[in-house]
Amino acid sequence: CTRCPKAFKDKSTLMNHQRVHSSEHPFTCDSCPKAFKDKQALIKHQRVHTREPSFMCDSCPKDFRDKWSLTTHLRLHNGVRPFACPRCPEAFRNKTALTVHQRVHTGELPFTCAHCPKAFQNKHALTQHQRVH
Repeated sequence: CTRCPKAFKDKSTLMNHQRVHSSEHPFTCDSCPKAFKDKQALIKHQRVHTREPSFMCDSCPKDFRDKWSLTTHLRLHNGVRPFACPRCPEAFRNKTALTVHQRVHTGELPFTCAHCPKAFQNKHALTQHQRVH
């Protein structure tokens, strides 16, 4: 990859990976306006339109379609943060939050403004910036 140190065995995997550095979401749901960076994420999302929730949280009224989502949610209630940063004492409830945090250490700016050369560590910062255009 030209934007980060990751390497891939084949071109299609590299192309899929490169979407993490862009705002491209080519896989769209037929049942709602949501779009995704990869086909697997779309397939997983489409289950929300076909299945009933079956995993209930004992601490609040939320319910989930799979055990993994419930387990991740429960960390909000129990304070467990299993994803530790290897460079500082910070720890996070999920891997995505850790990945976003690590950009503080790496300087990675994967979200680029389409209107100017500025780039940002997270999508929220880009969205805030784009209001100036």
